Order: sequence, then C-alpha cells, then structure tokens
Amino acid sequence: MIFSEVLDLAAIAPRATATDKRQVLALIADIAARTFGLEAGMILDALAAREQLGSTGLGRGVAVPHARLQGLDRVRAVFLRLEHPVDFASVDDQPVDLVFALFSPAGQVGSIHLQGLARISRLMRQKDLREQLRQSKAAESIRALLVQDLRQTAA
Repeated sequence: MIFSEVLDLAAIAPRATATDKRQVLALIADIAARTFGLEAGMILDALAAREQLGSTGLGRGVAVPHARLQGLDRVRAVFLRLEHPVDFASVDDQPVDLVFALFSPAGQVGSIHLQGLARISRLMRQKDLREQLRQSKAAESIRALLVQDLRQTAA
C-alpha cells in the first residue's frame, strides 16, 4: 500500500468544524463521496455501523474511523483537522481533533485494510507529527507531512 496514492489532496480538510462525533462522520462521508464518486449516505451508514462496534478514538486526540465500501476500487483515505476537538468516546476520554479515516473495497481479500490501520496507528503515535499536523493550516502541508511519515513507517 502506497499512502501517497491513498490520500488525495481533495480528501484533506485542514480546518474542519463539527460539534459532535456524528457531524465528524457526516463530514468524512461528504468528503469521501465527492472524492471517491460514491454516495454519502452509504458511506455514513458504514462509518456509523463500525462505530457501533466500538469507538475508533485511539487517544491523544486522534480517531481512525474506517469502513469497507461497496463500489470502491482501491484503498482510500480522508483526513480532517478539526478546529475544535469533539468527544469521540476515545480510550483515554480525551476529545479528538485529528481524524484519519480509512476505506477499503468491500470485497477486498486479505489484510490490506488491517495493515493500513496499523500503519496509521503507528504514525499517529508520534507526538511531534501530531503537533505539526495541529499547526498546519493547508491541505498541501498536511498531505506532505503524512505522506513523508507514512513512507518512513512503511518498513
């Protein structure tokens, strides 16, 4: 999995605003629908169904919502930097302001989805990177940080 091919510039919202978890998921679904050419309602339903199984809030202000989607031809991602943190029922009870959503094709066989989640989780544990992402105000700089660090953590 090459993350520079997974995270499009159009799928990054550097100054997103939401007041709760449901709005965050809806914003992700809207961005994903526009970027991936899919239906927002279907994406939101898939994200909400996954959240029903347990929160994807990892802690340290980070959440990694994810889903497998019908009609998706490859692994894709959406990234949000929230202007104001929201409660995401994270494991550390801290609000979330960095959201890295991962989507895989529904019929994809293998562990690519799980490998992607693990890679994102390792990446987002880096305190310096989280702080740089929080300071970034442009999609280009956010993408550059993520693609560079994802390439380094791929090994």
